[in-house]
Amino acid sequence: MEQKIHQGRNVKRFREMLGIKQEALAFDLGNDWNQKKISILEQKEEIEEDILNQISHTLKIPVEAFRNFDEEQAVNIISNTFGDNTSVGENACVGNSNSTFNFNPIAELKKIHDEKIDLYERMLKEKDEMMEQLKKLINK
Repeated sequence: MEQKIHQGRNVKRFREMLGIKQEALAFDLGNDWNQKKISILEQKEEIEEDILNQISHTLKIPVEAFRNFDEEQAVNIISNTFGDNTSVGENACVGNSNSTFNFNPIAELKKIHDEKIDLYERMLKEKDEMMEQLKKLINK
């Protein structure tokens, strides 16, 4: 059974995601529009092509997004992609829930610490070299 995409609801979703109020969208669409008309439009299952194109242009969202976005499918994709398998003793991860990660945080901290020490030593050496050059310049 194919579920019909509710274009008006999609207009509302994208408008809200962009943080645009109905009044602002009505203003951007022109003098023929007002908040109430936008509210009625967002309740329509199917929106006329020219109006959909006008909204698409105003919100800078492709017409296909209003025609094809299905919240239920998006939720299914997200729930199937982002697995939380902590109940079976695995790490929660994106994609393949059978992934293993070879990450040793202590070794990474030691590596960062060693890099920091090397940097300080190079900075001290450069400081000493600059001091020697300044002494030579002063003594000339």
